[in-house]
Amino acid sequence: MFGLLKNPCGFSPRSINPTSLVKLIVEIIEPFHGRIFDPACGSGGMFVQSAALVERRKQANLNNEISIYGQERVAETIRLCKMNLAVHGLSGLGSVREGNSYYEDIHQCLHKFDFVMANPPFNVNAVDKEKIAGDPRFKELGLPRADNANYIWIHLFYSALNQTRRTGFVMANSASDARGSELEIRRKLIQAGAVDVMVSIGSNFFYTVTLPCTLWFLDKGKENIARKDKVLFVNARHIYHQVDRAHRDFTDEQMKFLANIVRLYRGELPVVTNGSDEMLKQNFHERSYQDVAGLCKVATLAEIEAQGWSLNPRRYVGVAEKKAEDFVFAERLEELNEELEVLNVEARELEEQIAANVPKLLEETLG
Repeated sequence: MFGLLKNPCGFSPRSINPTSLVKLIVEIIEPFHGRIFDPACGSGGMFVQSAALVERRKQANLNNEISIYGQERVAETIRLCKMNLAVHGLSGLGSVREGNSYYEDIHQCLHKFDFVMANPPFNVNAVDKEKIAGDPRFKELGLPRADNANYIWIHLFYSALNQTRRTGFVMANSASDARGSELEIRRKLIQAGAVDVMVSIGSNFFYTVTLPCTLWFLDKGKENIARKDKVLFVNARHIYHQVDRAHRDFTDEQMKFLANIVRLYRGELPVVTNGSDEMLKQNFHERSYQDVAGLCKVATLAEIEAQGWSLNPRRYVGVAEKKAEDFVFAERLEELNEELEVLNVEARELEEQIAANVPKLLEETLG
């Protein structure tokens, strides 16, 4: 489920799950074995793609490898989800339950799951925070004061993970730079070493909305390893296949390439299929990770703190240099627009700092 308009308490208007993004999330968190949870499961796309990956990579019996747990507010969608799972030979139909994930912890999910994947609604307002104020799912990082549920979802995903595994989810771009109490929650996540990978996605990947989004990947298992104090930022906004004038997706080669950047960052071997080796050779000649201007950058906690705890990949990866003959007006215009977005965020931060300091200056001057 996905949406951009603000709606009270319920869920934002639906969009068909973007298959390319679902597949990319699955490729990056690799849910080969264990309990998988989706608290905004819709018609079950995350579960189906997880099963496909297990079948393709492990050649194993699906129902011996993964157990699925889902939650969805709309009864009709629950029925569609169960039909989808049955068609794909997945058991555990009773583990997909009807309920509003903000208020109902049907699966008692605190620290329970190996993998959490979701495409939740964005920017939902009017969630009754009094009803969830004492909920243990939201105790560790706290609840945002803003009338926006994005960080309620993020906290829910994080708290549902056990102490060694991963979550991947789709989120509104605005969450990467949100201020106030949301910034404090984000800072806690970063300082805990849980934020692993951030991927910027371009516009038009959804059928009913056009705005770009960001994929977040949290990994509690990296809290005790060398990359604990590092985050991989990937700008994939210029990587896409134009399906038609209004819609984009990833080719299989592009999706594998993006997942392989993450594997190289983690010190793992790339998985090469369907010609995906060519893009890898062009950018990573030695098949080892390196920062690539305009594409990817590994940032330290110190660098992230210097950026005001922003998780916006475009603040870190920069812009790739282009030869004159490679100049394309539309692409350059989009790049300039991205730079303008970053500058606007920085300008707002400066305005907030100035507004906070003016009273002090006046007091000292008039004192």
